[in-house]
Amino acid sequence: MTASASQSKPLRLLAVHAHPDDESSKGAATMAMYAAAGVDVLVATCTDGSRGGIQNPAVENEPHPKRDMAGARRLEMNNAAQVLGVRQRWLGFVDSGLPEGDPLPPLPPGSFALQPLERAAAPLVRLVREFQPQVILSYDENGGYPHPDHIMAHRVAVEAFEAAGDPGRYVGAGEPWAPSKLYYDRAFSPDRFRALHFALEEAGLQSPYAERLAAWLETDAEGHTPPPPTHETTTQIDCGDYFEARDDALRAHRTQVDPLGFFFAVSPEMQRRAWPWEDYSLIQSRVPAELPEKDLFAGLR
Repeated sequence: MTASASQSKPLRLLAVHAHPDDESSKGAATMAMYAAAGVDVLVATCTDGSRGGIQNPAVENEPHPKRDMAGARRLEMNNAAQVLGVRQRWLGFVDSGLPEGDPLPPLPPGSFALQPLERAAAPLVRLVREFQPQVILSYDENGGYPHPDHIMAHRVAVEAFEAAGDPGRYVGAGEPWAPSKLYYDRAFSPDRFRALHFALEEAGLQSPYAERLAAWLETDAEGHTPPPPTHETTTQIDCGDYFEARDDALRAHRTQVDPLGFFFAVSPEMQRRAWPWEDYSLIQSRVPAELPEKDLFAGLR
């Protein structure tokens, strides 16, 4: 696919996420901004989220998620997509859950993270060929944080980016389409957390980020703390006007997000002053790229 052929298509953005709610905690303001500007934005959700625990105390006694977590999360995902103004598709895999213990227990049979790569990537390749995005957003090799489904979501996104334009691969999964740019989301950027931490301290408010920042200074971070980033920020999207939409989308995932929790420690107003961007790393580009960028579609407009 040549650059000129790509430019003739309407702008399309595909974000690949592991579970329902990931799209609202990673890159949501970016997606809302582009959608409001007329870009066709589609979220591909790899799993059903069925093994997610209830993280919001206000929902603990509600019968629906206890009886049918996947169904509850499907409704939540629909609400979040409407808030962000984006479309969404399910890729059809079963949540692997987050294994805990020492030693770690095996993952449940048939879950997403245990699928052979070609089987796991096939629905996404088909979707890329159907939707024809110029830009794909995904996670880094560590999955943003090392949840097995996040790592597999990274792997299938890279596989789809590389394979969807090759007529010799995934034969029968639609007409080939080569996306132009692949980005990794940097929602866990230490620079961003540092800026928010200092903004809270300067305002005389308690920061929930001190422990996370301290862990980043350790050589052996464990658990949910992301390891030191391996990719530098190349692209910052100025999307502060959509931080309220991002927060509302997060709140739509009622089973997974405590409205009094970590994600809402810093007001949108303070975030706009301290760090009004969402950060990305450009990993592959089939069009000329001049770094740093302020637009995921730089080189494509």
